[in-house]
Amino acid sequence: MSDITALNLSELRLGLDQKKFSSLEVTEAFLAKMDKHSDLNAFITPCHDSARQQASTADARIARNEKTPLLGIPLAIKDTLSTKGIRTTCASKILGNFIPPYNATSVEKLNSLGMVNLGKTNMDEFAMGSSNENSAFGSVKNPWDKDRVPGGSSGGSAAAVAARLAPAALGTDTGGSVRQPASFCNLVGVKPTYGRVSRYGLIAYASSLDSVGVFSSNVADSATILEAISGKDPLDATSVDVAVPNFTATINNGIKGLRIGVPDEYFIAGIHPEVEKLVRTAISKLEELGANIVRISLPSTKLAVATYYIVAGAEASSNLARFDGIRYGHRASNASDLVDVYKKSRSEGFGAEVKRRILTGAYVLSTGYYDAYYIHAQKIRTLIASEFKDAFSTKCDLIACPTAPTTAFKLNEKIDDPVSMYLNDVFTIPVNMAGLPGISIPCGFDSKNLPVGLQLIGKAWDEETLFRVAQSYESSNEWHKRIPNSF
Repeated sequence: MSDITALNLSELRLGLDQKKFSSLEVTEAFLAKMDKHSDLNAFITPCHDSARQQASTADARIARNEKTPLLGIPLAIKDTLSTKGIRTTCASKILGNFIPPYNATSVEKLNSLGMVNLGKTNMDEFAMGSSNENSAFGSVKNPWDKDRVPGGSSGGSAAAVAARLAPAALGTDTGGSVRQPASFCNLVGVKPTYGRVSRYGLIAYASSLDSVGVFSSNVADSATILEAISGKDPLDATSVDVAVPNFTATINNGIKGLRIGVPDEYFIAGIHPEVEKLVRTAISKLEELGANIVRISLPSTKLAVATYYIVAGAEASSNLARFDGIRYGHRASNASDLVDVYKKSRSEGFGAEVKRRILTGAYVLSTGYYDAYYIHAQKIRTLIASEFKDAFSTKCDLIACPTAPTTAFKLNEKIDDPVSMYLNDVFTIPVNMAGLPGISIPCGFDSKNLPVGLQLIGKAWDEETLFRVAQSYESSNEWHKRIPNSF
């Protein structure tokens, strides 16, 4: 039998349906590969026993001729999504032994369809980071070069799929945390419209920005999984009652006549020349495939990073106040009174980056600074969203640009320079600020054999067009088929 772990979702589906292998055999193959490549540090909590149980249950359902696109197929889950009975840490010491009594809605939906959870993936603590170096469980390594970062905060999910330790994975995207790691790891990474996928059970970082997203090796697989987890959820007031299309039904309809906007502000000083060249080459290919390329301007893009870290910090400061050493999570053992419990538990439990963002958020929400910083940032956020809306209503149907200004950087290269680290999300953050859908797809490799991603940004609720353009480009090349050596 050929290597099962090299198969994508549709190939696994066909093999399961034709009884070429069982879900348990597929699961065992991925679990063995996870063990073999544990040095990547992609998983915090591998789920060998429960995965085997889920696979056996799926095989029984398949034997009864049940049919779902995802029945019996394994995936990995970012450790910020709650999993009933399975440790969920958010890569933080403060939640090091937390076992949720419920599933996140996205996880629950996949469970009901018969998918198999291989394990909980490593991440930047509380999803705060762009390199996956801010984890209490150690850094994740990029399978393309183990001396480099896989991107963050969903770096464990990205590394797992890139190394084919899992055929697909769930991540979360607050400022680019699915798309940027997808770019660094030669994957498809999709962030849906805010409200498309329920956030229930997602441990909150910044509630108005967080989205559950998907990693896979090709566009169709991401479309299939996103469709499965989408929809209105009565447990999440921010999920929206909008019809969920069959994303794969129109995925091969081509892009002839579509207007694709290319914003001047996404090709800036500081972008790596090879990244710019490969992205512009990809945009030219879209034109060859029938799209009309339109030059556009989104002038407030330059304000997005600063605005994001004010808004996200403020929301993080509020959300993380619940981790106080009283109800659950880490509690300091040597506290003298209640205030000391709070202070020492949080000091011991949170890492440096989380503390930095909590302090920033508390500052911008404080008396005397709320109007100067937080309110001003929300006004700029509205301006960013309005510029996207104007571009889509008058100039283009879709936007194409780089996903990140560079390829994967070296471990420890930027860890002591937060501003340089934050700027790595300069092209992804505006999408979250505006609540729009975005996708990163492979578009080539630089001279060091490091992947580069092309980002596509769509109108709200128009993931269909995103997938259609991404599929059209993917079908024109074989970048997405490349796998790191030794995997």
